[in-house]
Amino acid sequence: MERRELFSSLASSVKNATKEKPEKLARPPYNNDESLFHNECSKCEAKCATVCEVEIIKMAQDKTPYLDFSKSGCTYCDKCALACDFGVLRLEDKSFVQAKVIIDKNICYSWQGVMCFSCKDPCLEDAIDFTAMFTPVINDKCTSCGFCVSRCPAQSIKVEVI
Repeated sequence: MERRELFSSLASSVKNATKEKPEKLARPPYNNDESLFHNECSKCEAKCATVCEVEIIKMAQDKTPYLDFSKSGCTYCDKCALACDFGVLRLEDKSFVQAKVIIDKNICYSWQGVMCFSCKDPCLEDAIDFTAMFTPVINDKCTSCGFCVSRCPAQSIKVEVI
């Protein structure tokens, strides 16, 4: 083996060892078993995505549904669960989206002293408190619906899947 081949093989093995874990996706709020997405959704024609009234259910490359909050949020309307023929999404398993909504204080306009209430207006649950007049904080009423995400002009609101 030549030196070039040796270094090339070493570099590729290090590169493969340092690959990041796959990104966790925000799933529709009618499930209790992540493995069902991977085992059953490939058999389906993405009915859950086609019936979503706010069009936030998207399909990943592996044909599993995830929530994209870039344009809207989840209304918890039950339609995706009713459309699921494979038992992945079930009304009996209805819960909030398994994620935590976080405001990045470093880029939030309000935390920088600019009067902005863009995130508070779309919040149906009154889950954003403004302390000290300008500083928004997510309270325990948050359902992780994601409506605030697309409304933030600074893109400071993130959804962290738990």
